[in-house]
Amino acid sequence: MPPTVTPNPDPLEALRLEFPGHRVWRSMRGKALGEWCATLHDPSAGVDPTLMEPTADGLRERLLAERERAAERV
Repeated sequence: MPPTVTPNPDPLEALRLEFPGHRVWRSMRGKALGEWCATLHDPSAGVDPTLMEPTADGLRERLLAERERAAERV
């Protein structure tokens, strides 16, 4: 029987695990959390050096697009 995969309830950690070529983090607006951000660390994982989106889902979509853009360069 295959092992059961439990979804990661922490969207920040889930993005970090899914996109290891980027440093994924949250910006701060004063004392509150702001934009969802990703900084490129592996040029084979993307094109743009920094991505910012208002939601985790929005950042995930951008990171998927970056992965495709990087694959097209090769």
